Amino acid sequence: MPGYIIARARIDDPEKAKAYAAQASEAIRKHGGRPLARGGAFTVLEGPDHGFTRYVILEFESLEKAKAYFASPEYQAAAAIRRDGAGVWEIVAVEGV
Repeated sequence: MPGYIIARARIDDPEKAKAYAAQASEAIRKHGGRPLARGGAFTVLEGPDHGFTRYVILEFESLEKAKAYFASPEYQAAAAIRRDGAGVWEIVAVEGV
């Protein structure tokens, strides 16, 4: 079954977010991920608007591979940039059907 990384973000520092995205993109490729949605137009259909401005969906071969991508040294190096004031992210790993 495929595994997905689903993220929503509020960007506070566009330059740091850009640096994060560049490094994260390399990690995604290295770990066999495939972006399905990445920062395109969106509409909140129900629930409160928490101010998130970017949504990302990545597909991996399995949930285990998705979690391995997130835990990898390559992604964690990118995440360090993100965690240093780029904004607020909510990231989950989800098993597909």
